[in-house]
Amino acid sequence: MTPADPRERRDRVFGPGMHLSYDRPVHAVSARNVWITEADGTKLLDAYNNVPHVGHGRPEVVRAIAAQAALLNTNTRYLVDGVAEYAERLISLLPEPLDTMFFANSGSEANDLAWRIARTVTGHDGAIVTANAYHGATDLTMATSPEGLAETGAALPAWVATIAIPGELDQPSISSALHRLGQSGHEPAFLAIDTVLSSDGIFDPGPALSPLADQIRAAGGLFIADEVQAGFGRIGETLWGFAESAVVPDIVTFGKPMGNGHPLAAVVTRRDVAERFSERGYYFSTFAGNPVSAAAGMAVLDVMAAEALPRRAEKVGGYLRAAIRHIDHPAVGEVRGRGQFTGVEIRGEEAGAAAHRIVNAMREHGVLIGATGPQQNVLKIRPPLVFTEEHADILTAALRKVLTDL
Repeated sequence: MTPADPRERRDRVFGPGMHLSYDRPVHAVSARNVWITEADGTKLLDAYNNVPHVGHGRPEVVRAIAAQAALLNTNTRYLVDGVAEYAERLISLLPEPLDTMFFANSGSEANDLAWRIARTVTGHDGAIVTANAYHGATDLTMATSPEGLAETGAALPAWVATIAIPGELDQPSISSALHRLGQSGHEPAFLAIDTVLSSDGIFDPGPALSPLADQIRAAGGLFIADEVQAGFGRIGETLWGFAESAVVPDIVTFGKPMGNGHPLAAVVTRRDVAERFSERGYYFSTFAGNPVSAAAGMAVLDVMAAEALPRRAEKVGGYLRAAIRHIDHPAVGEVRGRGQFTGVEIRGEEAGAAAHRIVNAMREHGVLIGATGPQQNVLKIRPPLVFTEEHADILTAALRKVLTDL
């Protein structure tokens, strides 16, 4: 007999460890724009999910998916004009010489492939990542995700070295990481950085990326920009987190928001890197880059352009951070971020526990946010790009009330 309680039903069939968000889980039945509706009719302001990049249930994306599904869906072993057109359009938004794409289904898969490309091309096996990075859930990307490993109590493998932030995203930190890799008998294949430094507490690396890229290249490795969370205009009109620096990455990875919820991800690199990988490595995915996913991705780009969503991200994100900075409360520390990616540092003893209480209290006040950082003490605000100043006011009012009651 199927249990009536939705949580019991889930727990019976899902694997242990597949955690739910919030102490009182959200029972979602529908979503539109920036609102999620629960089974009891409660509407929650979604200020956390970056997957519905241009809004939940976006009609243009839904129509594109339905129309393409009714026409053709197959794999990239066939010539399909719409898939090539989407690849061309995405590449046109990136700086030269990034000109060659591999499709994937998720950010984890994209990063896994990027890691493999770097290892194959360089002939090295070492990796450098930030101290609390999260890059994915495959075996290879989890090994380079200190945040994920911390949940299991597992140690980083010897072929991975970390750099700490803030304050240590600099050349001496890379030198130290290279030295540690060398002591373990490994040479660097790549330095990978989530360009909004989300899991490390949400920081803007700014121009610091360029000298780091120079340093890893001098050591024989490649620089990989993980744009799974920062990309597609979330950080503003520059579109990509690495764009504030003078550096052009050797490899860029994309995921989550590309298809507005449809599984779509990609790796973009230079032609010479792709050719060297293909001489010694192999990659194919049946579903990656299928025509339906490509149609979803094209629709996302269309909506972004038509509504100038990257510009809105800059404007509304700045408005939101300014409003939060005006909340006078001793627990509120630094408010940081770019575009529609905001981190609010919670200070004091047991700040991580306090942040947990705030996140859950916000849920009870009808607003969904998260927490991040090594101590889980940074409120993570990452709404769809259709978030407006009106929505920001709702969030700020709820946060002020929650902090007052803290």
